[in-house]
Amino acid sequence: MTTQLKGIIPPMTTPFDAEGEVDEAAFRSEVRYLLGAGVHGVAVGGSTGEGHTLTTHEIRRLTAAAVEEVEGRIPVITGIIANSTRLVVERGRAVRDLGVAALQVTPVHYLFTPSEEEMFDYYQAIADQTGLPILIYNVIPWSHASPALLVRIITEVEGVIGVKQSGGDVHALAELLLRLEGRGVVFAAVDDLLYPCFALGAHGAIAAIVTAVPELCVELWEAAQADRHAEARALHERLLRVWLALSGPNLPARVKAAMRFQGRMAGLPRAPMQPVSASEEEAVRAALQAADLLEE
Repeated sequence: MTTQLKGIIPPMTTPFDAEGEVDEAAFRSEVRYLLGAGVHGVAVGGSTGEGHTLTTHEIRRLTAAAVEEVEGRIPVITGIIANSTRLVVERGRAVRDLGVAALQVTPVHYLFTPSEEEMFDYYQAIADQTGLPILIYNVIPWSHASPALLVRIITEVEGVIGVKQSGGDVHALAELLLRLEGRGVVFAAVDDLLYPCFALGAHGAIAAIVTAVPELCVELWEAAQADRHAEARALHERLLRVWLALSGPNLPARVKAAMRFQGRMAGLPRAPMQPVSASEEEAVRAALQAADLLEE
C-alpha cells in the first residue's frame, strides 16, 4: 500500500440511497473516477463524507472498498469524527488491518471543550492504542487546537504525522508551517485559498472543493509546484467561483449536486440533511459553467 501523503486528496462524499443506506456501487464508481482524475490519495468518512453520521461498520466498509479499488496506487485515509477517545480507538482498530495510510481524526465536536492537556492526551491515546499514523483534522471552532499545541503534539507524540488545517484559517496554516520547520505534514482545507496555501508550502489539500472538481485542483497543484504562478492564479479564480456556490451549512449536499452535473454517481445526503434546493442547485450549475466545467 502506498503511504506517502502529499498533493490532492479528495475527502470523498458518501452516497446514500433513498432509505439512507450506503450505496457501495456508487462509492466504488467514484473512487475509480478520482483515480482517473489523477488525484494523489483519497480520504473517506470526513466532513464532506458525512462522517459524523457513519457507524463503525460503515467506516470499515467504505475504507475496505476504497482500498480494494485503488489497489495500492494511491494512499487511503480513514476519517473519524467522534466524541470520545474510546469510540475513536474502536473505529481506528476496525480499519487497522486494511492498510490505510493514516487516520484523520477531529478533536471532539460536542459542545464541551477539552483543555490543551486533554487534547494532547486524546491524540496520545489514539496513536498508542491504534498503532496507526494520525492526521489531526483541526476543524472544530469551539475545540480548535492552536498552532503551538499542534506543534507540541506532532513533535512529542509518536504516530501523529501532521495536520489538516481547516476553519478558513490560512494564518494558522502559515504559522504551523513556520513553527514545524519541516517536521510533519500540513494539508490545506481552506477551500477558497488553496493556491496561497500551496505557495506557502502546504503539502497538499484535503478539502471539499477537491472532491467537487478534482481535475481542476490537480492542475492547480501541478502549476503551483512548477512555479507557473500566472496559470495557478487563473485556476484559483475558476475554483473560487465554484467554492462560492458550494460554501454553506449543507456543504455535502452541494458537493453532491456538483458531482451530478458532471455525470458522477453522488447519491443522496443522509437525513436530516436534504438534497439542495432548486435555487442552490442552479447556483452550483451556474458556477460550474462560469468556471468552464460544463458544456453550454
